[in-house]
Amino acid sequence: MDVMPDHEFYEVDVPMHHTTNPALRGLHVFAGVADSRSTALRRAHEVCDAALAAQQAGLEDPGKQPDSWTARGLRPGWELDWLAAKAGPWKSPYSWTTRSDFEL
Repeated sequence: MDVMPDHEFYEVDVPMHHTTNPALRGLHVFAGVADSRSTALRRAHEVCDAALAAQQAGLEDPGKQPDSWTARGLRPGWELDWLAAKAGPWKSPYSWTTRSDFEL
């Protein structure tokens, strides 16, 4: 996928908890191309809503959108806290430029 010069790959981290056992917590991660943090948050929320609507209607997951955003692995019984979501440029944990405790 080619990223447009004014766009970059973003990660959106959304805290979540289980609806019947709030002690169970986690983080759902969305990723895709955007021109800003606010656009990344909006697109992540949109693809999540579309995937949940398809799931509730018994339809197939909408899949990857043209701008690379998708929502995979959404499970019933988990509530996402969009007010606490954070977005930023995606950084590969396996990048050669990322400091790591592992030696290759």
